[in-house]
Amino acid sequence: MYIAQEESFGPVMVISKFKNGDVDGVLRRANATEYGLASGVFTKDISKALYISEKLEAGTVFINTYNKTDVAAPFGGFKLSGFGKDLGKLLSASLISLLRVLINERTT
Repeated sequence: MYIAQEESFGPVMVISKFKNGDVDGVLRRANATEYGLASGVFTKDISKALYISEKLEAGTVFINTYNKTDVAAPFGGFKLSGFGKDLGKLLSASLISLLRVLINERTT
């Protein structure tokens, strides 16, 4: 699916089906792109969400929320979505992979 492999900016969300329990298959599909700016995981199982967030190749992983962030936190993507991190002490540490995980603990 072309839209799921490009780095689209704007009000775009890709929602794709997967077989129940095929988390590793979902991760393979999610990581099969040249980009990795941000991703989102929506689930009631916080352990599964944390497992997925560790395996996703994205600079920011939102859990049960999306695009709610602290503007002072270091920000940047993986792969072609960024080189280094903007803001904070990690700006010059461009050889590290920093992952931000943001969790909305309220389920509505």
